[in-house]
Amino acid sequence: MPHTDHLLLFLFPFLLLAGFLLYAAGSRHAYRNRPATEPGDPAAFDWHFFVPCRDEEAVVATTVARLRADFPYAHVWVVDDASDDRTGAIVAALAEDDVQLHLVSRFRPEARTGKGAALNAAYRELGELLGPGADRERVVVCVVDADGRLDPAAPSLVSGPQGFGHPDTGGVQVSVRMRNVDDPRPLPDRGRAANALARLLVRVQDMEFAVSNAGMQLLRARTGSVGLGGNGQFTRLSALDRIAEAERRPWREAALLEDYELGLHMILTGHRISHVADTWVSQEGLPHARRLLAQRTRWAQGNLQCVRYAPRILSSRHYTGSGVLETLYTFGQPLAHLFSLVLSAVLLAVLALNGFTGALAWWPLALGLAVLSVLPFLLWGPVYRRDFTPDASRARGLLWGVALWLYAYHLFPVAARAFVRILRGRTGWSKTRRNADPVTTGPVALEH
Repeated sequence: MPHTDHLLLFLFPFLLLAGFLLYAAGSRHAYRNRPATEPGDPAAFDWHFFVPCRDEEAVVATTVARLRADFPYAHVWVVDDASDDRTGAIVAALAEDDVQLHLVSRFRPEARTGKGAALNAAYRELGELLGPGADRERVVVCVVDADGRLDPAAPSLVSGPQGFGHPDTGGVQVSVRMRNVDDPRPLPDRGRAANALARLLVRVQDMEFAVSNAGMQLLRARTGSVGLGGNGQFTRLSALDRIAEAERRPWREAALLEDYELGLHMILTGHRISHVADTWVSQEGLPHARRLLAQRTRWAQGNLQCVRYAPRILSSRHYTGSGVLETLYTFGQPLAHLFSLVLSAVLLAVLALNGFTGALAWWPLALGLAVLSVLPFLLWGPVYRRDFTPDASRARGLLWGVALWLYAYHLFPVAARAFVRILRGRTGWSKTRRNADPVTTGPVALEH
């Protein structure tokens, strides 16, 4: 048997795993037992879509046309964040014949300082349009990505009693899907093997958002800690006003996760946030591993930035005990991944120094750890197949579950990269490039 001094090194992974398994089980239970969403009356609200854009000439016309066609009663506000391409000119031309389409132009040096700053610019111009006599309780703002496509039924479902039909609701987040999940050639200039891997990468991103993240959000609905996302984020204008009174503006402009931080502020100011899983917004899945890692590094670093809110959350009367635990668990995920990475290296070093043959005595423990680590991901595969791809075979559903487990390992290098960026004082970012953009060397989603 290995020396008992090493026992704690082997127990720590199980302690981390126990927290993950509890969270995963709660997410799965919440997803499987979610109630059907009762629709409401969209006519009870005034709808405004914010579309932040930076160099989006390839997609902005299509996005605007779709929003105006699917939601003719709504206003669309396109924020041109000092684009170097024809984004602003395209929207300006469209707005000439459409009084419900508005172009918000930003210019350097104030522009290109983050998505939060662009959204705040649209918020200010919306306030000027509405004037002082508007009923801001019934005004709903929805943030849609420049390439986003929103389910035409979304306003009806977020207007119901689970959404803005409840007077305390300040925000609603809908589910996110990957629009290009069935694209047979996501990398048109590459070969068969590269495209097979790219298709799988987009598929697991769709699984991640459609079932795993949806389950997490539905669990948060029970703990009162639902997070807002950057795409398909609905907010009541009066809730944004209340945050602006406390924080000087709704969205924090220096934040890497301005969407999630908005949700924190919303709960801290006493508003309810709900998640509606029966409607969706779609976006492009990333078939490039480099772009994905860069995007997720920003998200991980943004998570670490949110640790600053821990004292306020702990002392807030608007957070339940379970909500506090869930939120702190979310904050700590990058740190847990980083700690697990370091711990794995230490364990390997200890085994190497003491001879790997002695570690064979621990093989039942290692096998149990491996099975428990894989199982939560594996179980999402059949659920995803049942709900979203029922024509696929059961075997394929299981293979997708295995792929989701392997995909989850990207969180470890992402956490390390985010921590290094913090140590180096690097907090800037730029948008993730579209799939149609060429692959070049250098950073693709983070400024250096």
